[in-house]
Amino acid sequence: MIDDIKQDAAERMAKSVEALTHELAKIRTGRAHPALLDHIMVSYYGSEMPIRQVANINAEDARTLLVTPWERNMVQAIEKAIMQSDLGLNPNTAGTAIRVPMPPLTEERRRDLIKVARNEAEQARVAVRNIRRDANQTLKDLVKEKDISEDDERRGQEIVQKLTDQYVKEVDAVLAEKEQDLMSI
Repeated sequence: MIDDIKQDAAERMAKSVEALTHELAKIRTGRAHPALLDHIMVSYYGSEMPIRQVANINAEDARTLLVTPWERNMVQAIEKAIMQSDLGLNPNTAGTAIRVPMPPLTEERRRDLIKVARNEAEQARVAVRNIRRDANQTLKDLVKEKDISEDDERRGQEIVQKLTDQYVKEVDAVLAEKEQDLMSI
């Protein structure tokens, strides 16, 4: 039973770290990365669709993304969606292809992005701690139902705490890597 709780907590904590990595990929460094546009929604025949479902996105070079819509009439809608996003990008349209140049980051903008990254990391730490709380509550419920002893509960809580410490360190490592990435030119 304790192994099941440990397994469940470990899987959920790993998903929290993975979600953090995914969120940090959206934070722009100086390089062009297709994941930067993942959260942009495009108006497609009256409904909102993720940009990846209406176009192909590639990194043309280190500073330029190439967006190729599946349909010719989607070029204007995609260009408009990129301009209205919170990324501060100005796409250039050439026929059916949209080129999105990445402007260089200023020192002030880098510091702002680091604050955003730290906030995302703190949310991931909170998620990991919430998973710890849920696992400990499950252990307490098992003691109340007399399925496990109090000694087993204590051992289980120690295991869950070690998992929590491990995943918080992973979150810190992911954050440190992103901070270093943002500060490098």
